[in-house]
Amino acid sequence: MIIRPLRPDDAPALLAFELANRTWFEQHVAARAPSFYSLSGVTAHIADYLALHDRGAMLPCVLVDEAGAIVGRANLRHIDRVAGTGEVGYRIAHDAGGRGLGSLALRHLLHAARHDYHLQTIDAWITDTNPGSQRIVAKHGFVRLDLAPQAETCGGEQRWAYAWRCVLAPAGDATS
Repeated sequence: MIIRPLRPDDAPALLAFELANRTWFEQHVAARAPSFYSLSGVTAHIADYLALHDRGAMLPCVLVDEAGAIVGRANLRHIDRVAGTGEVGYRIAHDAGGRGLGSLALRHLLHAARHDYHLQTIDAWITDTNPGSQRIVAKHGFVRLDLAPQAETCGGEQRWAYAWRCVLAPAGDATS
């Protein structure tokens, strides 16, 4: 398994990944616009993410298995180097769940946040019906904040996403 930056030529494989897991993802996160689910939609999505990366505001990554298939996504987004903050998000294919890929993705993002971007705090927004992601972030030092939840529509139902925060040790610290 490798985690690498998203590339423009990932569009066909990313579309296949998103289509194969659409129903699964939409149970836990807000649904994407229908226009996303086409080659042109995914190509535009990648271009947007790479433009944010070029500005230093995002690190978009994919998890690729030994056969070269995309089995997950991991993004460090809303990077604000002045404030020292960012946000993480990840998606793991339904049939790849339970193999530690969510933890692998999160460790990769936290390492980049600490060592490459020198951030101090990282947030994640997780719906109240996603205990798997709640366990993963808690295992990596995130704590749930007492902030008003955000409403999201997942699987046709309203769900609440709650903020979780991780305070990072400075790069080079004995705990990093």
